[in-house]
Amino acid sequence: MTTSEEFRSNRDNFCYRHPDRQSFVLCQRCMRTICPECQTQAAVGVICPECMREQRATRTSAQKKAERRWSRAPVAAVGTQRPTATYVIIAITAAVFVLQLFIPAIDGLFAFNSVYVIPSIAFEPWRLLTAVFLHSSFFHVGLNMLALWMIGRSLEPLLGHGRFVALYLLSGLGGSVGVALIAPGIWVVGASGAVFGLLGALLVIGRHIGANITGILIVLGINLVIGFIPGYNIAWQAHVGGLVVGALIGLVFARTRTRARQPLQIGLLVLIGVGLLALLAVPAVFYV
Repeated sequence: MTTSEEFRSNRDNFCYRHPDRQSFVLCQRCMRTICPECQTQAAVGVICPECMREQRATRTSAQKKAERRWSRAPVAAVGTQRPTATYVIIAITAAVFVLQLFIPAIDGLFAFNSVYVIPSIAFEPWRLLTAVFLHSSFFHVGLNMLALWMIGRSLEPLLGHGRFVALYLLSGLGGSVGVALIAPGIWVVGASGAVFGLLGALLVIGRHIGANITGILIVLGINLVIGFIPGYNIAWQAHVGGLVVGALIGLVFARTRTRARQPLQIGLLVLIGVGLLALLAVPAVFYV
């Protein structure tokens, strides 16, 4: 394609650092034209090398510390993925709730009670996780799925699909184990433990990358307090169990984020799962 003399004489049509390179991309800070070689991806658009240097010069100490932690080696997760797993979990949970409306017996078959992990009484260990997908009312399922949708949109792209699902399920398992340890014998359903696990992981990871975690702390604190208010019939034990496990997994993800440490990350996740199952021996002592 040929260009006019007027076009060629207009320096705004060429990279300001490489005058021989035509470009139509502008730096989002100084609005000067830059070629692909001079472009650095920013949160919105791209910025030029000079603006990048200025931006780095004005970083806070927390941001500098976070950058050192997260730039020592290539990270294992890519933050550009769509939160597909979040949508799938919401769809499965919604479908299960519809089934509960038409088949009430599902609650009795899949809700969790610690007596069902005592081999001498009844051994149905699948209830530890199936209870996460059951809910007692429209309000219950709606609130949990809204929280999952809000957190998952930010956390899943950061972790990747596999890590997010592992975090969700292990946090849900932690919630059931928390109930078994603190309040053996009660019936529980709901994804609250798993959701609190996501919050715990988001809190730890956010702290490691230098993000402002004040909002997360406020939301977490309010929801924890609500669980202790009499009359709400909320299994706060599941909240505490899920939160502790989620925070621990968040720490694992933050400290084993490089590709070279992926085997260690997987091993630690397996160890957490085994450790949770081992803790179920404690309720057995009370029953015996």
